[in-house]
Amino acid sequence: MADSYVLGWILCSVMALVALCGVVLRRQKWKGISMRTEPVKTVLTSNGECGSADASHADVIIVGAGVAGSALAHTLGKDGRRVQVIERDLSEPDRIVGELLQPGGYLKLIELGLEDCVEEIDVQQVFGYALFKDGKHTQLSYPLEKLHSDVSGRSFHNGRFIQRMREKSASLPNVHLEQGTVTSLLEEKGIIRGVQYKTKDGRELTAFASLTIVCDGCFSNLRRFLCNPKVDIPSSFVGLVLENCHLPYSNHGHVILADPSPILFYPISSTETRCLVDVPGQKVPSIANGEMANYLKTIVAPQVPPEIYDSFVAAVDKGNIRTMPNRSMPAAPHPTPGALLMGDAFNMRHPLTGGGMTVALSDIVVLRDLLRPLHDLNDAPMLCKYLESFYTLRKPVASTINTLAGALYKVFCASPDQARMEMRQACFDYLSLGGLFSAGPISLLSGLNTRPLSLVLHFFAVAIYSLGRLLLPFPSPKRIWIGARLISGASGIIFPIIKAEGVTQMFFPATVPAYYRAPPPVK
Repeated sequence: MADSYVLGWILCSVMALVALCGVVLRRQKWKGISMRTEPVKTVLTSNGECGSADASHADVIIVGAGVAGSALAHTLGKDGRRVQVIERDLSEPDRIVGELLQPGGYLKLIELGLEDCVEEIDVQQVFGYALFKDGKHTQLSYPLEKLHSDVSGRSFHNGRFIQRMREKSASLPNVHLEQGTVTSLLEEKGIIRGVQYKTKDGRELTAFASLTIVCDGCFSNLRRFLCNPKVDIPSSFVGLVLENCHLPYSNHGHVILADPSPILFYPISSTETRCLVDVPGQKVPSIANGEMANYLKTIVAPQVPPEIYDSFVAAVDKGNIRTMPNRSMPAAPHPTPGALLMGDAFNMRHPLTGGGMTVALSDIVVLRDLLRPLHDLNDAPMLCKYLESFYTLRKPVASTINTLAGALYKVFCASPDQARMEMRQACFDYLSLGGLFSAGPISLLSGLNTRPLSLVLHFFAVAIYSLGRLLLPFPSPKRIWIGARLISGASGIIFPIIKAEGVTQMFFPATVPAYYRAPPPVK
């Protein structure tokens, strides 16, 4: 009887030891993939749902289906890639920015085959800007003479545009779009293998792909793993919608050089006009206690053109006032095997010039052209090294638009400094000269001219023009002093932005070794 007990005890011990070994081995396997993972493969099943299986995974996972994510999904899907898009909220977005696509951005939209996404959403064509200051105004037209008659800026409801692009990308059989919140990236031995996400119904799943592209917007919670984010918030936009408002210049954006900072008006449908009031700093008047309405009526309303005044006050009285911080963040990527950042998650600039979508679409064109020669994306380290060229090739376009946005915002803001005020007045007068003086800067603003040197030349042309006005006909010691401060101030505005963008990549990209990087050899 005792022998039976001993035998049973030995058998139980052996079974417990086997079970313990299994647990240890399983934990060792988990150590290979960071805590952010779950050791299952996730693929698209025949009914379009995402679940666990042993079949092959997607080529590319795209996190976010905003402007950048949706356009990228369609572009890669059209090239034959299997794409899985995970978007936090697939309902129509309701934003107060991302509503103006510059002509340069529209050309990129055409290049990507997405131009029909601005159809059937009551889009408005934009042919230039009108600039207002102290009761004076000037018209600045886009230089579109040498382009097809259909090319112009486009303004619209941001949500309608995004929904059209989502529909178009989801219409491709190899693109799967689903709603879910990505909580983390899956990392194995320094390589991003996919994502962990929570579905709409609360299930936690993992998805694997050869390349994960993070496009989750300005509020990205994943960018910190892939770049060194230095986000600056110089101001906030206060957004209103004016109904049945007749702008002084039809089919034009309107910029009022107000005190303390600019006010924008542009049409977003046949009956609606968007108004964006810039409020410097990170604190805005409270909407809840009526401070904002009072600020808009007493400080802002007296500075808008008379033709807009009644519609503006009516919009304030209606009460649908919204705010959004304006973020600026230079691109500072950490090249990571298996992952890439794009869109506002990667790079942001002040939205005053409406250049964000142009940069995003231009980046997609660059990435598409780099990926096209590759038959597969499975060699993550080699692909990462190859895609370092993306950061160099995108720089001239992106940095020109980014620098213009940052510099123009600082010039357009009011200041107690006499030199800065002189620069602001000179900028308005310089653009009012017309001809080359307005065509050059507006071609940069429109995204049609993306040469960084042109930007620097025009910026300092304004500074020299301002200096000449100060010193002629008779320079006095006071005027000379103001002129010296003006040149110093102009340099202090543009050079820090250029430094943050990267001087070599911006002006001399061909000297960067990554510029010439060839596609990995086919195995």
